[in-house]
This record gives sequence, C-alpha cells and structure tokens, in this order.
Amino acid sequence: MLTKRQNFLETIHGGKPDRFVNQYEYMSMLLGTHPVGNKFPGPQPGTETVNGWGITNRWGAGQPGSFPVHDDEHRVLKDITKWKDVVKAPSLDFPDSAWEGAVKAAEAVDRNETFATAFVAPGLFEQSHHLQGMIQCLENFYEEPEAMKDLIAYLTDYELRYAADICSHLKVDAIFHHDDWGSHTSSFLSPDMFEEFFLDAYKKIYGYYKQHGVEIIVHHCDSYAANLVPAMIEMGIDVFQGCVTTNDVPALVKKYGGKISFMGDLDNGVMDREDWTPELIKKEVERACRTNGKLYFIPCLTHGLSFSTYPGVYEKTSEEIDRMSKELF
Repeated sequence: MLTKRQNFLETIHGGKPDRFVNQYEYMSMLLGTHPVGNKFPGPQPGTETVNGWGITNRWGAGQPGSFPVHDDEHRVLKDITKWKDVVKAPSLDFPDSAWEGAVKAAEAVDRNETFATAFVAPGLFEQSHHLQGMIQCLENFYEEPEAMKDLIAYLTDYELRYAADICSHLKVDAIFHHDDWGSHTSSFLSPDMFEEFFLDAYKKIYGYYKQHGVEIIVHHCDSYAANLVPAMIEMGIDVFQGCVTTNDVPALVKKYGGKISFMGDLDNGVMDREDWTPELIKKEVERACRTNGKLYFIPCLTHGLSFSTYPGVYEKTSEEIDRMSKELF
C-alpha cells in the first residue's frame, strides 16, 4: 500500500495510485507557524481583531469565517493613489527563538508519509481588497491601474520576504496558499486583466518556493476560475484546490490533467449545511469520484482547510471517499 504522500504523487503525475487521495490527508499543515500570525491572531466567532496591516476582521454570528470590515471608519485604504502613505507592512524581523515551536513541528512531520506544508493567506488579490474593500478594489483596476500595480508589487515583495523566512526556518516541501479569484459563477477579473496584474507576481512567488525546496504548490480558490487555469499552470501551481462544480471539473481534468491537478468538486454550499444528510454526502461524493476519474483529481470539500462549518460533514465526506476507493480501485 502506498503512503499518503506516494499515492498523492502517483495521482498528480498520472501514475498508478491505489486509492483516491482523501481530501487533505497528504498535507501536514503547519498552521500558526509564522510569528506574524502568532502576534496578530484572527478573530474567533462573534469577535473582531485588528491585524498587522491595520485591517479589522470580524467573525459575524452564524458566518463560516471572518471578513474585513470596510465601512469608512475601518477601511485602511480610502484613496489608492495615496497607498504609500497608508499601507505599511508588518515587520518580519523576528529572532530565531520566535520560530522554535514551528521548527519543532516541521521536524516532527514524517515526510515519507505526508508533506510538511506551510499555510499562507491572504494572497495578493485578497490582500488588495482587504485593504480597500471589494468594490473600490475592482474599480481601481480600471481607474487607477498604475497605482494598483505599484501596490501589488509592494505586496509581492512582502510575500517574497515571508517566503524566505518560511523556507529558511521550516524547510517545508509544500505550500497551501489562499487567494480567491472569483464568485461562484465568474472570475472577478478577465483572464487578460488577471494576467496583466497578477501573473508575473505569482510567478516570482511560486518560483521562489520551487527554487528553495518546495515540491508542491497547492493554491486554494473556492470559486469559479476555470478561465484562469492556463495562468495557474504558468505560475507553477500543482493543485487547484477549491474548484467548485461550476468550473465543470471533469472537463478541466480532461483538458489540463498532466499539467495541473484539481482538488474539490464537492461544494461546501451544497454539502456543508445545517440540514446535511448522509445520503446527500454519499450522492455527491459518488458523483465526483465517478465523473472525474482516478488521475489528476482529488475529491475534497471546496472549503479551504480540513474541517467543515457544520459538525460531521468533513468526516462523513472522508468516509464516503474511502468507500469509493474500495469500489473503484
């Protein structure tokens, strides 16, 4: 029997996996391992916090997670042309002692079994709209493109310094990077505009990781982004995690399998709900496993980490994936 890591590599490289990769099983996620995240923790349900960028994040009652507050009182960046006066990246100057716990966690990972994986969020697009607000951000791609490019370059430089710290201290072999690029039905930017603003920046970031010991780049984007897959491939992404059903995942697997793999096609919006049933989860998992096949596809809830909003959903999904492995392999 292949290890989880071996089975994953066989799956994404078109080899001979002996079962479906079961959601996040191949990653040992080193959450909370960067001193910046430890210094500025996110909010718990029903609370709000301010992070190192000055962004207020609020976790509202009944919501699956937190989101920045963008009223006039809380929005960090109100005029994109003055971003240099307002946007100040948090310091990355930490003593080695601040990394000790993270280093021990990374060293404890059995890398024959799983990948030691650093979690990075938010990405360049999300950070851009976290600072400004979504509407203002999207408008500024059209109205102030040069200022937006300058801001993105600043954020890219920060990510590269962040990447250097991760690689030098943790020596991870996988990155799980968040950046949502669309709604359920469309990307926020056209492919041409997306490539104009973000392609080169991400090639630098993901290129750096690949040049410094990172074998696998998993990019989380739980939205429609099928039209951005060619850019993902050029960026160096190995796995597009979060691909919701509106992407037509079987078509993506057929067209791009071998260049990139797809992890998802089990929509949280359909399955991860208060009134979920075992029958619903069984039906959705069977559909995804049968229609996508054994290679270049990992059945997984589209949510961006290994848990569900409603208790039991993630575990039942994993149970059904194991059942389909026994049936189809």
